[in-house]
Amino acid sequence: MTGFLLLLLVTCLYAGYNLLVKQSTVIAETTAASTITATIMLQAAALLCSLVFYLCLRFSGESQFLLPSSAYLWAGLAGLCIGLAEIGYFYLFRGSSFADAMPVSVATPVIVGGTVVIAMAAAMLFFAETIGPWQWLGAAFVVAGLLLVAR
Repeated sequence: MTGFLLLLLVTCLYAGYNLLVKQSTVIAETTAASTITATIMLQAAALLCSLVFYLCLRFSGESQFLLPSSAYLWAGLAGLCIGLAEIGYFYLFRGSSFADAMPVSVATPVIVGGTVVIAMAAAMLFFAETIGPWQWLGAAFVVAGLLLVAR
């Protein structure tokens, strides 16, 4: 049950992230400035959150601060992906010289649903995870839903 509550919390926080990025972009559109400063603020807030969590763990005696170098490599690559995705989000919601602004009600479901399908395929191909028939059926429904939302 605790795992489900954590899953629900993370889902709500991720939804908040998507909606707040959109709102930040809407406000930024009223200026001539680039949205990159909003991206930097987003990253700074995420870093602050991680540092506070680190300090809480540190003062509670938790000793999980020395990781194998490969863990840092994968985490760094994940950070690179999320950093580039966040920059993309701001330009996706704002619009740019090569694409019109997209509503959050379309972009977020397509991105999140697409992430589900891509992550599932990558987990199977690169991490040898077993994908069951119900998961395949769920992925098919996600793809069908993405096609409907994108229209």
